[in-house]
Amino acid sequence: MLTIYGEGRGFRVIWLLEEMGLPYKLRDVDLLKGVENDPEFLAINPGGFIPALVDGDTVMVESIAIMEYLIARYGDKAKAKLAPAPSDASFGLYQQFLHLGEAGLGANIQVVVVSNFIAPENERDNWGARWATDQFHNRMKLVKRQLARAPYLAGDDFTAADICVTYTLNLAGRRGGIVLDETERAYMARTTARDGYKRAMDVCKATKGFYDAVPML
Repeated sequence: MLTIYGEGRGFRVIWLLEEMGLPYKLRDVDLLKGVENDPEFLAINPGGFIPALVDGDTVMVESIAIMEYLIARYGDKAKAKLAPAPSDASFGLYQQFLHLGEAGLGANIQVVVVSNFIAPENERDNWGARWATDQFHNRMKLVKRQLARAPYLAGDDFTAADICVTYTLNLAGRRGGIVLDETERAYMARTTARDGYKRAMDVCKATKGFYDAVPML
């Protein structure tokens, strides 16, 4: 049985698993209470960040690495294809946006979020957060260009790249001060209307509560 530790970016993994139709269990990790009080989780990831995956003797952290692992290892058993084959013309786009969703967009907007909501009041308006916002908008130009060409980031078909970017846009629009344009909102409406997304939201109750309490700008 696959075990996923923690929501947050773990929502991406849960959504992927729901789309793939694979059995799993979600084990809650409460970062607000402090991971120092969760020795079982720290034994899995001494860094104390989420998510983590345990699959038999395999233990992994980092949500995108976990997603790639699950697709590579269990894709032939999945009820839905979430990644094009390397020989497919869309594979390059898929790889680009799968990683852009975290490395280019997510990492930058996280700096903005923690600056705005966690940093001391007198440190919130800082050069680093402003720079990160600019970098986010710069990388969104790639998303905007692709959505002008196709309904999804790898082309005509929904893939794990859309899971990755949708998660980040949800965070950016709710806590990062980012206002999505009409095309981006239509894209989000397509991805979040999927049954797999809805099932993942039902499983990830903390994420659902956050989204319900904090609307998109």
